Amino acid sequence: MPPPAKDKPGNSKPRPKPLMRISQAAQAAGVSKQTIEYYVMLGMIEPIREAGSRSRFFDDKLVRRIRLIRRLNESGYTLRSIRQTYLKRH
Repeated sequence: MPPPAKDKPGNSKPRPKPLMRISQAAQAAGVSKQTIEYYVMLGMIEPIREAGSRSRFFDDKLVRRIRLIRRLNESGYTLRSIRQTYLKRH
């Protein structure tokens, strides 16, 4: 009897990345939960919300944005200038 068929790399559909809660996203981005809440309040990032839920979720793309904002801020850019530049591009 032949071995079970294996999925070929080109045939498998990419699985969606799991969503993270704010504490998980903060840990992944290397910032505090309060930092993420502040970025949300300033309109620099927008968490994902499920219909009918007050919970906020974050994906890998948002975590990368948080890291970028943090790096720019640590390198001397103000949050205001990051926001103005960031919002113009995105």
